[in-house]
Amino acid sequence: MKLPVYGPRLRRVARRHFGWPSLRPGQFKPMRAVLRRKDALVVLPTGAGKSAIYQIPAVLLPGPTVVISPLLALQQDQIAALNERNDPKIRAVRVSSAETPAQQREAIKEIREGRAEFLFITPEQLSDPERLAEVRDLKPGLIAIDEAHCISAWGHDFRPDFLALGEMIKEMGRPPVLALTATASPPVRDDIIERLGLRNPEIHVSGLDRGNLFLEVSYCADEAYRWRRLTQLIDATERPGIIYVATRRAAEELAERLTEAGYNAAYYHGGMAGGLREEQHEAFSADKIDIMVATSAFGMGIDKANIRWVAHVALPDSPDSYFQEIGRSGRDGAPAHAMLLWRAEDEAIQRFFSGGAPDEEELRTLAAALRKGPQTKTALKEKTGLGPRKLGSYLGLLEQVGAAVAGSANKMTVPNFAPLPAAAAKAAVKEHERQQLVTRSRTDMMRGFAQTEGCRSQVLLAYFGEELKKPCGHCDNCAHGLPEPSPDRADEPFAVHSKVKHGEWGGGTVMGYEEERMTVLFDEVGYKTLSVPVVVANKLLTPVKG
Repeated sequence: MKLPVYGPRLRRVARRHFGWPSLRPGQFKPMRAVLRRKDALVVLPTGAGKSAIYQIPAVLLPGPTVVISPLLALQQDQIAALNERNDPKIRAVRVSSAETPAQQREAIKEIREGRAEFLFITPEQLSDPERLAEVRDLKPGLIAIDEAHCISAWGHDFRPDFLALGEMIKEMGRPPVLALTATASPPVRDDIIERLGLRNPEIHVSGLDRGNLFLEVSYCADEAYRWRRLTQLIDATERPGIIYVATRRAAEELAERLTEAGYNAAYYHGGMAGGLREEQHEAFSADKIDIMVATSAFGMGIDKANIRWVAHVALPDSPDSYFQEIGRSGRDGAPAHAMLLWRAEDEAIQRFFSGGAPDEEELRTLAAALRKGPQTKTALKEKTGLGPRKLGSYLGLLEQVGAAVAGSANKMTVPNFAPLPAAAAKAAVKEHERQQLVTRSRTDMMRGFAQTEGCRSQVLLAYFGEELKKPCGHCDNCAHGLPEPSPDRADEPFAVHSKVKHGEWGGGTVMGYEEERMTVLFDEVGYKTLSVPVVVANKLLTPVKG
């Protein structure tokens, strides 16, 4: 089939079945990849229409489409949007903990009999061997992984339950896989591809520069000044809005202070009871709450187009987190505001949350337990005494050093030629240390974004490996006037995305330039910002061919 044929067919389906008069930028090429039965990884900002990339081609493909998504609220919104069309070609059903066994059986039956096209499901449901076999028997034509960054150890929303997805996909007959995310940094992309086992995937990254989103940063000498700047933003800008803070306690205290000051505010964090979290989520979605003060636990799954601003009252842990969180504002295309109010003390909080080193003895015990045959995580938890969060983290480390692998029936086992437990534990500790270096480098890049005197969008997009040729015109620095380029500025000695090598830090990739500085993502130590004149004068980097 010639490529031009796809366009009219996709647009016709979009109009007839979804009521969309046209496709958005960044949607057509990955849709074409899906129709050509290729694996694909798609990075689009929040609100750019990622769901349509699997929904429209699904109408044209044989077999049902399985949508694996981490959040029930996100699933419910997407199912409601599909089913309100009353079109059997795009009917969606769900199998989750929210449905009774009878409802789950009916959902599978609808898919089997061709009365529904989309099956929404969570990784936790697929961990049941009988459920996985049921889904395999449906002979899915496409698997879509929404919020795919959750599978990545580099992604800030990492969920250990996603570890087995690569094996689950094989168990489902290995149809083409479409991974969708708004978190775009290269380490996250690489991790998604590796963990899902994507086969030579097409990678589509577009639309990262949000022209309707004004970026502003203010350094706050003390908390009193930070409070004044925050209330100025609230008073001068339409609502609703989200305020992100670093800790659960900070969320509760700031929400209380805002309420006492007469603002309609509430808080949200992962330590709240599930019912209260859902209640707060629904109240904000229904415009009953003007201001949500939250930790990073709030946001993924928020399908709310009219959020007018997002404020960060602490330095985010990375540009990945920051980019996702500010992307929740202005989804309707109208002007929106992203305000970062930061202090130097914020970095100490991030260092605290990065956690301590894993216990080598515990890792050795876990590696030894794995050698006794395939076991579920529940069985491993009982044998080792590890809590679920630590167990998931340790399994992830052992997996990355070749000492663990997710097998069939969602059981963890030992791959061929795995290192012995003692060697596996040492390698896992070393891998954790490497990851900590990269984590700290991401915080360094976030501080660099906050401190830059250049175009903020250029700095932010360089982190994600995207080059913005001209200043964005929608950040505070652009609005105030950028400094004139240095007349003796060195030329860009290496092309963006080219491979280079440093004598101490090893191999890396050039991510971008800002004035006389360049950003390089090194494989072992993460992101580094280097002086271009110093690099050139001292020949600190050499090109790597291939």
